[in-house]
Amino acid sequence: MKFVAIDVETANADLASICQIGIAKFHDSLPVETSGWFVNPEDDFDPVNIAIHGITNDKVRHEPTLPNLFNKLQESLNAEIVVCHTGFDRLSLARAAEKYKLPVLNCNWLDSAKVARRAWSACARSGYGLGNLAKSLGIVFKHHDAREDARAAGEIVLRAVAETGRTLSDWLVRVRQPIFAESEQIARDGNPEGPLAGEVLVFTGTLSIPRGEAAEIAAGTGCTVAESVNKTTTLLVVGNQDVRKLAGHEKSSKQRKAETLIAKGLSIRVLTEDDFRRLLHMERVE
Repeated sequence: MKFVAIDVETANADLASICQIGIAKFHDSLPVETSGWFVNPEDDFDPVNIAIHGITNDKVRHEPTLPNLFNKLQESLNAEIVVCHTGFDRLSLARAAEKYKLPVLNCNWLDSAKVARRAWSACARSGYGLGNLAKSLGIVFKHHDAREDARAAGEIVLRAVAETGRTLSDWLVRVRQPIFAESEQIARDGNPEGPLAGEVLVFTGTLSIPRGEAAEIAAGTGCTVAESVNKTTTLLVVGNQDVRKLAGHEKSSKQRKAETLIAKGLSIRVLTEDDFRRLLHMERVE
């Protein structure tokens, strides 16, 4: 297993203003080399950024600019799997390359934050910042030093590989897939200010849009979106039914359960997807 991790610090809010680059090389599940450079961004330093990383204009005034370091970057990164934590470092390098009219780095990017969100359920929705992850995994490092941040990002990938059994090649594919299974993506709390606040909605069948997207729309109008039909359900939205998945029935198990509960006196309204979309449109118009 061989890859390179990278991190950058910037002088101000402009992501092209790179003032430090850190690289950590990993081979056979171990960090084998860390290196880094201070960079003259040829730009102003914002006090906010200085407070984060401690790098000042005076510190980098006589350091090389990015074009002077670019050959070293290409030697380290080209044709490699390159890990960065979230997309900001990758975007910073792309923006700086645009600034100086440099070529795009030819590497295969892997976002360690995306890896972590899929490897550990505890940070799937939040808490996947580099500092928080390093603390939870027992990775000791000096935050906001580019070399240390790069090493920590690489260590996170190593832990994910070790704990899940997925290889680097597996992770390059996995990070492009949804974090949750489809059923896990559906549940949403409704907007309490929405016109349909108080409704508890369940989807069944194939919708004309992805269920996650439909759930976001429904939650925005006030519906609490649930995964299964029960006594709290008030709305069942029915999409197209795939007869191959109905086990010989004409209706889905969710719709059959809803009808059983309705027969017992519960108030559940069954709507087609088209009627539900019309209802949402009407509520928006009003």
